[in-house]
This record gives sequence, structure tokens and C-alpha cells, in this order.
Amino acid sequence: MTDPTSTAADQAGQAGQPALDPAFARAVGGPAQAAALLAPPPPDRDPILQARGLVKRYGNVTALDGCDFDLYDGEIMAVIGDNGAGKSTLIKALSGALIPDEGEMLLDGQPVRFTSPLDARRHGIETVYQDLAVAPALPIAENLYLGRELRRPGILGSVFRMVDKGRMVRESARHMQDLKIGIRSMRQPVETLSGGQRQGVAVARSAAFARHVVIMDEPTAALGVKETRMVLDLILQVRERGLPVILISHNMPNVFEVADRVHIQRLGRRIAVIDPHNFSPSDAVAVMTGAMAGERVTTG
Repeated sequence: MTDPTSTAADQAGQAGQPALDPAFARAVGGPAQAAALLAPPPPDRDPILQARGLVKRYGNVTALDGCDFDLYDGEIMAVIGDNGAGKSTLIKALSGALIPDEGEMLLDGQPVRFTSPLDARRHGIETVYQDLAVAPALPIAENLYLGRELRRPGILGSVFRMVDKGRMVRESARHMQDLKIGIRSMRQPVETLSGGQRQGVAVARSAAFARHVVIMDEPTAALGVKETRMVLDLILQVRERGLPVILISHNMPNVFEVADRVHIQRLGRRIAVIDPHNFSPSDAVAVMTGAMAGERVTTG
């Protein structure tokens, strides 16, 4: 006998929507209800970054178990999941920090295989890590161009490898202004900045060099209310510049405030992609943990 949830999953995949997870469909009352709640791809936009059937094993532990992922141009995609759901492993695969055992990734529709974070950066994927990865003793301008310093023109740069600090300061100021980050001097050390301003430096660095995707790993962790507001505004500014953003966060109010779609990870797989306008945060947590089995999700 044919499983109706399997048929619905096939139809959803053919329509360009995320395939329905059979357990998710049963939990919300059937495939029709599940299809109505799943977030469709943004209209008239092409997928920028995709993953199909990613598998990553650590001995007997399977961190990713056939995981799929879709990111479309100009959207903020939040990734949520309980501890051990495979969020970090998925993001490491997308950012080049690890190589999946199975599966494929597509960038602008072309197969890619990242062997390192530097390889992902060469393809235009920048990551803002939770620990920021900034050098506190260095000025803001030198942090923005850390590892990508601008050389002085002519023989001074090509032969003597002299850094063009003046140009780096000017370009850094422009990048900070584009994101509306209010820091007066690009020459002050990063260690003199607040937590939110330091996060702003890391975001500005990623936005300055990203051509395809910006990944943000828990950007508001350990920040106060005012600084969190600043970082959320920065995320929206990055999207307004045309860059899609992958946001990993445990903060449900923040996720539902800025995300266009929410990827829910459970047991190493994508169990659903939801529209935050049709779900409440408590519903998303129920899907994430599996606690909603047998109940119908309330929208709102």
C-alpha cells in the first residue's frame, strides 16, 4: 500500500519545495497540512547554495544522515535544532571546515567540493564565527583586511611587500558606513570596542569579501539587549545589500524577527523548512524536539 506521506514528499520535491519528512507530516495531521505549513522557495529567485544527501559519520555516530539544504538569493535562512541535531556539522560542511562522507553541494547550480574554509572563501562564502576571530590588539582596519592586506602600488608593494595602511583605513570606513556601523576611527584597536561593535567588525569583514553567502554562527550569543539589537540590524543590512545570510541561533525571538525561512534540523536531517509568519516560536520548538507528535501545529 502506498504511503500518502511519500507521495506528498515526491510532489513537494517536484514543485521545488522541500521534501516532506513523513514523521513531520504525520505529526501535523497529514501531508496536506504539512505541505501548507512548509515554506515554499522565494518566488522568482534562484538557489544560491544547495546541499543534497549530506552524510557525515564519526565512528559509530552519524552527525548528518542524508541532510538537504537550500538557500535562495536575497533571503535570511535561519537554522535551528536541538543539541546534537547536526546544525554545527551542517554549517561546517557548507563553510568548508569539514568534508562530508557522502552527498553533494551546489553553488549557483554548479557542483562544488570545499576542502578547507579558505577554499570556501575563494568561492565567496564568508563565515562570522561565534568567537568572532578578530585580533583584539590590532586596529579595526587591519582586522577587516586580516590575511588580505592591501599592498602599496609599484615596487614598494610588489617587491618590498609594504602595506597600504591609508587605503585600508579609507576602505574600512566605507564598509562600516555601508552597514551603518557608527565607529569614528578605523585606527583604534578592536579591544577598545564593545561586544556589539566587535561583532560589527566581524560582520563588516565578511560582507566586504562575500560574493555569494554570509554564514553567521550564534552572532548574538553573550551580547546585551542593545548590542543584540545592533547585530540584528546588521544582519538585515547585509540582506539589503543583496547577500543571502545563513543564521544559526538558539534565540527564537531573534530568529522569528529577522528570518525569511527557518530550516529545522533534527537527528541529522532537515525535518522541515517553515515560514516564520505561519508558525509560532513554540511550534517551531515542538517540531525541533519532536514533542508535537500527534498534535496539529497552530499557525499564527
